[in-house]
Amino acid sequence: MTRWTLTDDGVAAVLAPLGVAPGWDLAAEATLPFGAPSARMRRRLAHQVRQDLWRALRRVRGFVPVVRVADAGGTAMLRAGGRVPGGRVAERDRHRVADVITNADNQRRWLAHAARAAV
Repeated sequence: MTRWTLTDDGVAAVLAPLGVAPGWDLAAEATLPFGAPSARMRRRLAHQVRQDLWRALRRVRGFVPVVRVADAGGTAMLRAGGRVPGGRVAERDRHRVADVITNADNQRRWLAHAARAAV
């Protein structure tokens, strides 16, 4: 079972496996309409994104997912991707990451889940 570490500096939260330096061999970004997310909301959002990202890329040998959620003045700036041993990334994997984080249904589900933290 992988353990995760989340660092949050008050503006951005980064979720990565414990003991692994976050890296970005492949990544995609999206802006979510999510007015000033709290630390708890950033954490919940990061975990949801990580789960979907892992499902999409679990067959990529050695893939280590990393998710960053930052407050971007009334929106949430999301960067998701991760590391691949040797940095060898197939173009289809780059597209998979982009497809996961730009999918409107995923975004609605993530935001609904994270919003429950505010209640």
